[in-house]
Amino acid sequence: MIESVKEYFHTDWAAMTDTDWFGLVAVIILSVLMLILYIYVFNPKNKDKLESHRDFVLKDNSTVGEDNHGRKK
Repeated sequence: MIESVKEYFHTDWAAMTDTDWFGLVAVIILSVLMLILYIYVFNPKNKDKLESHRDFVLKDNSTVGEDNHGRKK
């Protein structure tokens, strides 16, 4: 049974094309970046910093004298 599992998951590394290698490297890099992001977000030390940005969508960031389209009032 173990041999059939090994045969099923066998990879022919020599037959991989450049596109296969690019996909493999991209998946590994994105996985590592996602893991780093999870560690950063769920670290209790960063809670206050992230909570300060919680309602950034609701804040009014328009400058004085201009509306949202960049034209003078």
